[in-house]
Amino acid sequence: MTSPKTNFLQKLQAKWKLNSLFQVVLVLIVFALTGFTILFIKKPIFDFLGVSMERGGFWKTILYLLLVLPLYQIILLMWGFVFGQFRFFWEKEVQFLKRISGRK
Repeated sequence: MTSPKTNFLQKLQAKWKLNSLFQVVLVLIVFALTGFTILFIKKPIFDFLGVSMERGGFWKTILYLLLVLPLYQIILLMWGFVFGQFRFFWEKEVQFLKRISGRK
């Protein structure tokens, strides 16, 4: 159990089993950069495929799931590598793939 004075970053450090608060900050930076990267490349991808960003719909959702989500995982690993956190993100990726495949 954490003490009442444990801050948010310390809780993340314990949850993610990281060595330092600096490593927690690097992981958070990687998540932020990955989100911004996806934000900037999603529109050109959808424009190339002729999908309108203004209108929702079934096909937009399907394309998002098939293209953008896997791309997010790849970009997450790339940014993780750049910031020296590839091992952390690779372990999370393996856990994610095991969960969606039904293996434990």
